Amino acid sequence: MLFPPFHHPAAIPTLSLPQSYVFILFIMSLGAAFVQRVSGFGFGIFIMTVLPYLMPSYGEATTLSGLLASVTSVIIVIRHYRHLQWRKLLPILLTFVIVSYFAVQFVSIAGDGVLKKLLGGILVAASLWFLFLAQRVHLPTSLSTQLGMGTLSGIMGGLFGMQGPPAVLYFISSAKKKEEYMAMAQMYFLIGNIIMTAYRARCGYLTPAVIDGWCYGIAAVLIGTYLGSLVFRYISTDVLRKIIYTYMAISGIIAML
Repeated sequence: MLFPPFHHPAAIPTLSLPQSYVFILFIMSLGAAFVQRVSGFGFGIFIMTVLPYLMPSYGEATTLSGLLASVTSVIIVIRHYRHLQWRKLLPILLTFVIVSYFAVQFVSIAGDGVLKKLLGGILVAASLWFLFLAQRVHLPTSLSTQLGMGTLSGIMGGLFGMQGPPAVLYFISSAKKKEEYMAMAQMYFLIGNIIMTAYRARCGYLTPAVIDGWCYGIAAVLIGTYLGSLVFRYISTDVLRKIIYTYMAISGIIAML
């Protein structure tokens, strides 16, 4: 285990995150926002390698990830809103909304240990996919593609807080320019994370620890988003992604052990 477990004493109804975790949360939130701003996705992929070990439960980890990611998405949406193409967005988004509901319900009945091992497997599989196969795959921009990618995205988002990979494959294929890709992807993540937060709140995962974590992490998200916007002009996205995917694979293997 990367970090000691965090338990709620039964006698205390509300607790903040342990102070020893605040610095780790800050750094991971900054890094996740940076990745999201540079590549257009990856917030959940990056932060969920550590967040399940910081939060009281796996469900609370996915809730905090979604709330923090929403901050980055809303900033980017405001910047690129004029490039948004709703007709390319709505079918995949509606599919995601429906499927993610059932995935979130599964989290509420599954054990944290099982979910963490599943997360590890998904991290390894996703890293191998993006390192070796993603560049060779070009999806058609059909309705069936949107329904299929929306379903996969809903499962991954509801279970692991990382709905990005399947949706990004579609958005990259359908967008005519990078501003359109960024606008559609971030609006998708923003609406999806808001709706999943509502789902998770109904399951009892919007707790004081999550609110505290959001307060601790929001400044880091703003800093990471700003730095990412600057670095985007100079750094090779391919190099950054390879670093991220290698990190994902290592984290995934550790999570499965």
